[in-house]
Amino acid sequence: METRQIETRHDWTTEEIEALFEQPFNDLLFQAHSIHRETFNPNQVQISTLLSIKTGACPEDCNYCPQSIRYDTGLEKEPLMPVEEVLKQAETAKQNGASRFCMGAAWRSPKDKDLDKVIEMVKGVKDLGLETCVTLGMLKQQQSEKLAAAGLDYYNHNIDTSEEYYEKIITTRTFEHRMNTLKNVQDAGINVCSGGIIGMGESQRDRAGMLKVLANMEKHPGSVPINSLVQVKGTPLHGIDALDPLDFIRTIAVARIVMPYSMVRLSAGRNELPEAIQAMTFFAGANSIFYGEKLLTTANPEENQDMEMFKKLGIEPMPAHSEPTSCGDSEPLQPPERLSA
Repeated sequence: METRQIETRHDWTTEEIEALFEQPFNDLLFQAHSIHRETFNPNQVQISTLLSIKTGACPEDCNYCPQSIRYDTGLEKEPLMPVEEVLKQAETAKQNGASRFCMGAAWRSPKDKDLDKVIEMVKGVKDLGLETCVTLGMLKQQQSEKLAAAGLDYYNHNIDTSEEYYEKIITTRTFEHRMNTLKNVQDAGINVCSGGIIGMGESQRDRAGMLKVLANMEKHPGSVPINSLVQVKGTPLHGIDALDPLDFIRTIAVARIVMPYSMVRLSAGRNELPEAIQAMTFFAGANSIFYGEKLLTTANPEENQDMEMFKKLGIEPMPAHSEPTSCGDSEPLQPPERLSA
């Protein structure tokens, strides 16, 4: 049975996306899941592993981040890891089922001498047959082109929140700085990985605004990480009201609707979500996770715990370099019949 082509829009308004958030929960999930079944195999999840290749001493003042030099979080700063050690960890990640290996460094922007070392890492990880991703802070156009020439698959640079709420979270760089880096990356031909964090005291309108920016990019991000704030003692956001898990699921569902062909990834904060909530996010359109015991500096579910959950749910890892596709053996869902009173 042929499946329909889902429309990809780049002209969303904040009001339209807010209206999606405000739908009854079941209607929102039905819409998101229906789209998800049309664009991806609903029983496959892409697995990424994230490694901090340079930890701490970041000069930025992101209110959520334990790696900022401005906050006393007890985090020990570490220099850039040797290439050999990074490749050893990439090999382990591959053996444990990861198809993408992401490397993160706590820099405002990389120096050229450091970028040369990262490029060695990228080439080595690609030789292992893994997709490659790095997050290194702001990039100049020339730096983006060097990473593209090395064969980098994805560059992660989250916009974090809406443009309106941004200055309440970060003051050491502007929202425009974020968008300039994303443009440099896309102009160089590298896939963008960009999402945000919810649970930082923002409004639902701010969540809609964040997704609007991503969905209205000339090309949608290949991956959209949705992070739930992990509160770290010593950071300004420690002690803020905890996020309602249903709001997290709603954000996943709306991201799937407005960016139907993007990987929507469960990222930071997943360790604090009960298994049943995680299962519901997969139904709502999430199809990517970070896998391994640590995300940069915060805890993440252990590998065997994830594999047990996948087994219960009938989910299998997505092969490397998979593209969005219709699941040919899945029948499109039909809307439920309305019962008369």
